[in-house]
Amino acid sequence: MQKANEFLLFLNNYLGGHQWFVFLLLGTGVFFTLYLGLPQIRYFGHAIKIVKGKFDRAEDIGDTSHFQALTTALSGTVGTGNIAGVALAIHLGGPAALFWMLITALLGMTTKFVEVTISHKYRDILPDGSISGGPMYYMKKRMNITTRNGKIIKTGAILGGFFAFATILSSFGTGSLPQINSISESMFTSFGINHTLTGGVLAVLLGLVIIGGIKRIAKVTSTLVPMMALIYVVGAILVIATNYQNILPSIGSIFSDAFTGSAAVGGFLGAGFAFTFNKGVNRGLFSNEAGQGSAPIAHSAAKAQEPVSEGMVAILEPFIDTIIICTLTGLVLLSSGVWNEKIENRFQQADLQIVEGSYLEDNENDRVLMARVFSNDTTLALFSGSLQVEEGTVVTEGVTIIHAESFAEDVVVTRGKEKYTGPIPVLDGVVQFSELANEKEAVYFSGRSLIHSAALTTEAFKRSWMGDWGQYIVSIGLLLFAFSTAISWSYYGGRAVTYLFGTRYVIVYRLIYVVGFFLASFTDTTLVWNLSYITIAIMTIPNLFGLLVLRKDIKRTIGTYWRDFKKEWPQEKLPVGTDRS
Repeated sequence: MQKANEFLLFLNNYLGGHQWFVFLLLGTGVFFTLYLGLPQIRYFGHAIKIVKGKFDRAEDIGDTSHFQALTTALSGTVGTGNIAGVALAIHLGGPAALFWMLITALLGMTTKFVEVTISHKYRDILPDGSISGGPMYYMKKRMNITTRNGKIIKTGAILGGFFAFATILSSFGTGSLPQINSISESMFTSFGINHTLTGGVLAVLLGLVIIGGIKRIAKVTSTLVPMMALIYVVGAILVIATNYQNILPSIGSIFSDAFTGSAAVGGFLGAGFAFTFNKGVNRGLFSNEAGQGSAPIAHSAAKAQEPVSEGMVAILEPFIDTIIICTLTGLVLLSSGVWNEKIENRFQQADLQIVEGSYLEDNENDRVLMARVFSNDTTLALFSGSLQVEEGTVVTEGVTIIHAESFAEDVVVTRGKEKYTGPIPVLDGVVQFSELANEKEAVYFSGRSLIHSAALTTEAFKRSWMGDWGQYIVSIGLLLFAFSTAISWSYYGGRAVTYLFGTRYVIVYRLIYVVGFFLASFTDTTLVWNLSYITIAIMTIPNLFGLLVLRKDIKRTIGTYWRDFKKEWPQEKLPVGTDRS
């Protein structure tokens, strides 16, 4: 498992984890924001009217209403990214990472607008009367190359096929695996429910929902999304209100280090600007999926004659998902103070590292050196050999135990419920747990260290007048958030399968999807998150490329929309600065 995790990290360094990907994502948002004249601001009020159904027509073609399309897409984005993803971003990059999440969302409102518009315009009506759409369809229809002699090279079909394949992979890496993983971990932490039991029960429920197709999915998500948002938002406000004296300092910390990186404080060792910037943008994308091309698949099913009207609806998604919900999560983490506080926990295998040499957290030089390691600026010697343990205590001298990018304290090694005595093999800083697999019970490291993901948000919700009851808000919210995300992503993956292989293979995909959902309930958290990084990148890159290529088509389509809209609704005032030509 550790080797698989290392391979995923290596691959991600050249894809989503590399600076070029971050600049491509933000650059596309900046370009369309300027090219279309701040549509995320000018069209915001108009988008709300559309969602309310003010401009609906009986003859509109589609499978879902605007509101159902919005909630289906939101259920695909409002998930672990809002609870676990924000916590991971702040854990890695500090408060300033939240600033870059918000910037990503603001620009993402425009990106969502254009990707939904162009995808809805080129959607397909299948033989059974249902709607199928998404970036793969606009790629197939509009991105072929015509040579000078009139020969058509089907580059669009190839690009669309690649995107569809990436969507299938991402349905597991984004929509299935990290969702159930976070749910099962939260249910185990809060209620002591076995991971496998949680995975089994929810896998059955997932199967029952997704077999019904988009109409049943839309019906379920349109009920779940408002309910889950209300529960979580109320709980978050209670935590922030309890820690009211920290609200202003927390907000200040988000913006003060935005262009310098977050300084070291508490157990947090600090992060440079480039590292903070990268993690904030990446987690912002994971949260709202702007540019990834997933939401257009849901919106393509909406009843709308005009593709731009559905694009307007999509503007609201990053605003609700990131600017509202992620900000609340971030303020919960910062105001409660848990983000840089060491907590008693069982160490995740993939977050555990044994460094050669004795380094002390109280030593400023050691802290700076360790922080650089986490930002990939330099490398310390990693321990290889036999780690000696007596009665649960590591007695080997000249080593430093690191967990979750912090100095681990009060480390105890156990086997089952007993303190462990004996050697533990370590290779290049990694504990070789596989060589201890013959033991009747697993060997674990535990102690005090920083924590991240859903466990960190859970701890933060306990720091209020609700006490331990706060963890149940997170558990319930995470259950609803993540389960609805898994539902929506099964639809995205199913539409990609339809594009590649036809509708008859969708049932096979759904069965595999449900099985994968179950298996991920007891898989290492870090491995799952690192897989999600890869799948997001390979889906986002071709979509952003396609949007930039079709920029003129998008702008013409928007202009046509406003001309037709003014004729049909002359009493309505157009947004300020709208091009009527």
